[in-house]
Amino acid sequence: MANRMLSFRLLASTIFLTFSLFLSFSFLFTSRSHASHLHNLGFNFASHGSATTRRSVLALKSDPLKPRFDQIRKQADDHRSLALAYAHYARRLKLENTKLVRNFSDLSRSYSDLLSKPSYRALFNSDTLSIDESVLRQFEKEVKERIKATRQAIADAKESFDNQLKIQKLKDTIFAVNEQLTKAKKQGAFSSLIAAKSIPKSLHCLAMRLMQERIAHPEMYSDEGKETAPEFEDPSLYHYAIFSDNVLAASVVVNSLVKNSREPWKHVFHLVTDKMNLGAMQVMFKLKDYNGAHIEVKAVEDYKFLNSSYVPVLRQLESAKLQQFYFENKLENATKDTTNMKFRNPKYLSILNHLRFYLPEMYPKLHRILFLDDDIVVQKDLTGLWDIDMDGKVNGAVETCFGSFHRYAQYMNFSHPLIKEKFNPKACAWAYGMNFFDLDAWRREKCTEEYHYWQNLNENRTLWKLGTLPPGLITFYSTTKPLDKSWHVLGLGYNPSISADEIRNAAVVHFNGNMKPWLDIAITQFRPLWSKYVDHNLEFVQACNFGL
Repeated sequence: MANRMLSFRLLASTIFLTFSLFLSFSFLFTSRSHASHLHNLGFNFASHGSATTRRSVLALKSDPLKPRFDQIRKQADDHRSLALAYAHYARRLKLENTKLVRNFSDLSRSYSDLLSKPSYRALFNSDTLSIDESVLRQFEKEVKERIKATRQAIADAKESFDNQLKIQKLKDTIFAVNEQLTKAKKQGAFSSLIAAKSIPKSLHCLAMRLMQERIAHPEMYSDEGKETAPEFEDPSLYHYAIFSDNVLAASVVVNSLVKNSREPWKHVFHLVTDKMNLGAMQVMFKLKDYNGAHIEVKAVEDYKFLNSSYVPVLRQLESAKLQQFYFENKLENATKDTTNMKFRNPKYLSILNHLRFYLPEMYPKLHRILFLDDDIVVQKDLTGLWDIDMDGKVNGAVETCFGSFHRYAQYMNFSHPLIKEKFNPKACAWAYGMNFFDLDAWRREKCTEEYHYWQNLNENRTLWKLGTLPPGLITFYSTTKPLDKSWHVLGLGYNPSISADEIRNAAVVHFNGNMKPWLDIAITQFRPLWSKYVDHNLEFVQACNFGL
């Protein structure tokens, strides 16, 4: 029995001794591994003097200073990273010129300086078995001061960062909206041009019904075999030239002029259209008496000299390259460049559009003539134009320039040496639509030859894009006499802000632009100025249901 008790005691002592050794070795291994880990992170540990209060090895495991130190150090690292992040973000928001980048960079540097201070190296020493509490308190104090400064800097900068963020978001939104707006404008311009150049159903109906009447009663409307009335060549009368394929628009021009003339029987109208609309025009102007006014209706084909061997525009239209430019234009290409699309309209090479350059040859016995577009309305007697002293000039027209707008530079290519040499880019442009021409001065100045010269040079469209205004500005560059602006007020086809007084005082109002008065897209407040001169009593007009 005694032997058995002795064996039990020896076994218990052995187990206790083994357990004690195991605990000691485990503690030493853990301490060395932790110290080695801190050393690898870059922290250098230094030993303090022997006078410093130390804790025993076995008591270190329960020492609250170690986790407290780790927490303080983590806060310092976190706020250092935060300061660096704000400095980087400030650079992205282009705030280099402010103090924000510098402030946050300094704060981040102050954390690095704090952690590398010699007085705090003992806190990171891997060989140190205990932490000096007074050093830790001082370290904590400095860390908290920097954290406070960092949070204050972030609070102060918050408004700047928020504003910059809002500005950036606003810029992004504006860019996206601008992209949508540009696309919508191009699509809108394309749709507007389609609406402007299309023939309304009612207008097509009127032309067809008038043509039907012409076919049914040819003897009533044909002028074939009849002698030319002497009034058509009488230079003592007031002569007007109107070139149009729009029968209703041409009738409004004649109606408005006749109704506002003091002596309508002294007025002679020379209407020229194409072969397709000739019959309809003949019927329209023989259905009623225009207060004794004389109206001549002809087709372009009646002027035999207007052929491709003489007229540059007709010759150019025969070019395969030019036909491809006009007639093979695709929708997707057109909407990319609305300006190009506008000038790719074949009407700009229509001979009707260029007849204005052949007035002296078309009317050889006349001395003066007033050219009128078919989208104008006459509101006053125009005979006063014949009393104006033209000072030897060819073309009497209203100038349209104001400020830097409507100058020659906008209509011609001044990078071309010929244009640059001959013309002043700041010269004031004028308007077609109502132009008073001295045909004798025209013949003397050889303006038609001048027009041919420049039109031939522009076959490849290098001098100007297209249209009749640029060659008109060139042809009559030094031979245009400015007229008072009240003779001709423009813009009723695109500018709704024209004043009522300006319109009321105008002798002629011009619906230039896409919003023609016979279209659904016309400017509402201006449409009555035109529609009151439509012959609503004519059965053909009533039958076509004009929504005027």
